[in-house]
Amino acid sequence: MSDEETRDEKELDLTSPEVVTKYKSAADILNKALQLVLSECNPKTKIVDLCEKGDSFIREQAGNIYKNVKKKIEKGIAFPTCVSVNNTVCHFSPLASDDAVLEEGDMIKIDMGCHIDGFIAVVAHTHVLQAGPVTGRAADVLAAANTAAEVALRLVRPGRKNKDVTEAIQKVAAAYDCKIVEGVLSHQLKQFVIDGNKVVLSVTNPETRVEEAEFEENEVYSIDIVTSTGDGKPKLLDEKQTTIYKRAVDRNYHLKMKASRYIFSEISQKFPIMPFTARALEEKRARLGLVECVNHDLLQPYPVLHEKPGDFVAHIKFTTLLMPNGSDRITSHVLQELKPTKAIDDPEIKAWLALGTKTKKKGGGKKKKGKKGDQTEESAEAEPMETTGNGAES
Repeated sequence: MSDEETRDEKELDLTSPEVVTKYKSAADILNKALQLVLSECNPKTKIVDLCEKGDSFIREQAGNIYKNVKKKIEKGIAFPTCVSVNNTVCHFSPLASDDAVLEEGDMIKIDMGCHIDGFIAVVAHTHVLQAGPVTGRAADVLAAANTAAEVALRLVRPGRKNKDVTEAIQKVAAAYDCKIVEGVLSHQLKQFVIDGNKVVLSVTNPETRVEEAEFEENEVYSIDIVTSTGDGKPKLLDEKQTTIYKRAVDRNYHLKMKASRYIFSEISQKFPIMPFTARALEEKRARLGLVECVNHDLLQPYPVLHEKPGDFVAHIKFTTLLMPNGSDRITSHVLQELKPTKAIDDPEIKAWLALGTKTKKKGGGKKKKGKKGDQTEESAEAEPMETTGNGAES
């Protein structure tokens, strides 16, 4: 690699103010998209319509920025809008022909992503479709996800290890008599890379191992927490529900079917790197062509997984920038009021929640009061289930 290439490589992390701005611009669009989709969640609303609204908003808003730059930059959807309900864990983003609707009392998980020039922000939020506070086990599972997310925000910091976060979030879930769902990974984000090599496991088990890694300054992470009142071992019930895929750029195969070649060519042109939804393709042709592409590993599917009927599943995901002055959570949404049946009594969890997200400057300078982020840090210990982070500051 030449000196010039090395310099370019260095400029593409958070040491560049332009890169930070692009992450925050993507996050700003995403936080607004999440708010829009949430505002449209009503009984009898079709799920596919919600997914389309989220995607359209991200495409439109991303298209409106960086229009007058000399070099054209890629921007838009980094992960298609998903609306997964009740015991469905994630990735439900149905085709136009699907008639699934929301019902009163549904636990709704909205998951989406936006990128500007390949700098990705992702978010997931859980909301129960009801008036008044959420109570009982539904409140427990949501408080477990949110408190685990708050703990993760404080432990994903330079010098800490990925395994520390895995152990901590499991401990938080157990405090609410819930489980962290297996198979969910939190990834480092890089330009045009939504699933970087540094990962945080949700649950340690013999089948899933990842390399031990240390968090470093100027890295970006997608922290992904899914909690369940069930056993935390979701299953694939119907492969036909899978509609989200990502091009496996390192795989090649000469497809036999004409429909497959047509679809794969369209995917390669429109979605060469980021995950996409089959809704964006011509439906009949896509159904035929996608199967052969998946069978030969040209596409990585994002399966729709389920816990058992009656189980509650909550999902909180956020993007955090590990800045020199501390962790900056750039995507989030305020939770509705929760009244869980459990409270955090464990001293270790309380100590994690009491950690600040900002690094104190050397030299003993006094910290300014009245900042939104500071208030969050102070209130974290008293009310972990209602803490909202400082994501709205993007």
